[in-house]
Amino acid sequence: MLNVPTLWTVFVVNFLALGVIWAYVTRSYPKFAAARFWMASSFVGAIGAMTALIRLFVASPLPLLLGAAGVIAASCLAAMGIQRFYDRPVSWRLMTATGGLSLAGVVVFMVGVDHMQLRMLSYTLGQALPLVLALRLLLLPPEGRVSPGARLSSIVILTIIAILVARTMGNLLGHDLSAKAGGQTHAVMVLGLLFLSMTLNFGFLLMAMDRLRGEVADLALLDDLTGVANRRHLLQRLTEECARSERSGAPFSLLVLDLDGFKTINDTHGHAAGDACLKHFTLMAQTRLRPGDMLARTGGDEFCVVLPSSSLREAAAIARRVLEVCRQDAEACTGDEIPIAISIGVAQWDRGIGAFPDRLMANADHALYAAKKNGKNDFAVYDPAPPLSTEPVGPHEGARKIRLEPC
Repeated sequence: MLNVPTLWTVFVVNFLALGVIWAYVTRSYPKFAAARFWMASSFVGAIGAMTALIRLFVASPLPLLLGAAGVIAASCLAAMGIQRFYDRPVSWRLMTATGGLSLAGVVVFMVGVDHMQLRMLSYTLGQALPLVLALRLLLLPPEGRVSPGARLSSIVILTIIAILVARTMGNLLGHDLSAKAGGQTHAVMVLGLLFLSMTLNFGFLLMAMDRLRGEVADLALLDDLTGVANRRHLLQRLTEECARSERSGAPFSLLVLDLDGFKTINDTHGHAAGDACLKHFTLMAQTRLRPGDMLARTGGDEFCVVLPSSSLREAAAIARRVLEVCRQDAEACTGDEIPIAISIGVAQWDRGIGAFPDRLMANADHALYAAKKNGKNDFAVYDPAPPLSTEPVGPHEGARKIRLEPC
């Protein structure tokens, strides 16, 4: 036969072990705030269960009250961990009010009026409500994708709530399912809740692993210095855009940007100043791009901007906006501040490029060289048609500069 005190002892041991695991995760990944709440939930739940076991040796309701407070607090902390996992502000007031009212109900119906059914109802609400409030984030996460860990956690929470509701309904209907009854039903429920609580923490661990794996994947696609996309990410995006345009025939464009005189900046002011210029340019350029445009650093002082669903004229207008913000910033430089000048090449996808992004990049480079040859600090577009001027543009013929009215 199942022994309830033994089950609670197993509960304590397992949750102490989970607390140690979450403590290790917290130490290894200090920025992962959710782990701190889940660590606290495990330790507080274990302490609450240990306190409740003291009632076997002390004829006082105090250990049971403290144990109930610990279990309710553990449930609140687990729910707050879910909120932090999804970068939501922690509802301290709401959780404190929920736990406090639930515990007050337990106290009233244990010390003031001995009413077991209402006492169990208050206790159940304190355990279930915080999890119910956090369940929506698991089922409908902000990023729109439910991870395997979140799916497991939501299933476990729903099962826990179902058991708690069944226990409460049984008590309200006159079936004593408390430990005092000494029946096997209560022991089975404790065993089920023990197993589900452990499974819930494994769901949290899966969520953490999925998040950390995603962050590592993101880091592999970002430039270390500027934080924008790197060359690998750029090539992935260009391949996707080329495939999409080949299917639909819709155009998209590419800007290739280069900082003028960057080597001189490094030689004169040092590489730290050069790095600062790259970061500053990145911030300026992003203020003139649209949502959905992707800025990438391809190496050194070279950048690219992918412009989805953009014609050559629209891309040239964006190039002009980026160029103008850099010119305005350079005019405002004083003292030891380093002015930044850029040259930009603009090219548009066409059927001749097909699914080969390197062809589009070559066309944009072609236009960039023409902008450099025309005096730098300007932009040029790639046009396979002969230039309007009868004068050749040197080795880069096929690229000509177009001027647009201010946008």
